[in-house]
Amino acid sequence: MTPAPRDAPPKSRRAEYAEATRRAVLDAARELFVRRGYFGTKVEDIATAARVAPATVYAVGGGKNGLLRTLIESGVDAEDMPEILARIEAIDGPGDLIGFLIHATRLKFEQWSDLMRQVAAAAPQEANVRESQRLAHESLRAGLDLAAGRLAAMGSLRADLDAAKAADVLWIYLSNAAYFVRTDDLGWSLDESEAWLGRVLPFALLDRV
Repeated sequence: MTPAPRDAPPKSRRAEYAEATRRAVLDAARELFVRRGYFGTKVEDIATAARVAPATVYAVGGGKNGLLRTLIESGVDAEDMPEILARIEAIDGPGDLIGFLIHATRLKFEQWSDLMRQVAAAAPQEANVRESQRLAHESLRAGLDLAAGRLAAMGSLRADLDAAKAADVLWIYLSNAAYFVRTDDLGWSLDESEAWLGRVLPFALLDRV
C-alpha cells in the first residue's frame, strides 16, 4: 500500500512573520502606486505605510522596481490562471469561448486596472516599468493566442483570419489599453463594455454568428 502523504510541517513563527511583513510591504506599495503614481511614491513612503524600516522594503522587493515587478508577477501567476487556461482548452463552442474570454478579461481588468493604469502612465519614462508592463502583456497575449488557436481548430474563423490575425483582433478588443479607452475615455461601465463586446466580437472573428 502507498503510505499516506504526510501533512506539511507548520510554519515557524519566523516564517509567518516574514510572510506577513512581505504581504504588508506589497500591499502598501500597491496602495501607494495607485494613489500617488509610480514616480510619486518613495521607498520611505512604502516603509512608513507598511510600518517597517526602509531596509526591509529593499529586502522584500529590491526597491520600487522590484516591488512593482513582484506585484505584476502575482497577477500573472495568480491561482486562477491555470483554471482559466484549462477552460479555454475545454470550451467547445466558438460563441461560448468568446463569451468566456470577454468575461474573464473583464474580471482581470477589475482586479488590476488601478495598478495597470499607473504602469501605463510610467512606462514611457522608465525602462523597468516597461519590463513589468511587458510581463503583464505577454501573459494576456498567451491566453489570447491559445483562444485564437482553439477558434481556428474549430474551423470557426472568418475566411480572412488565421489564428495569428485572430489573436491580434482579440488583443485590439480585450487588452488593457482597449478597456481603458472604453472606461476612462468614453466613460462606459464595465457592464456596458461587456455587453458591447458580446455583440461585436463574434462578428469580428467568426464566419457564422
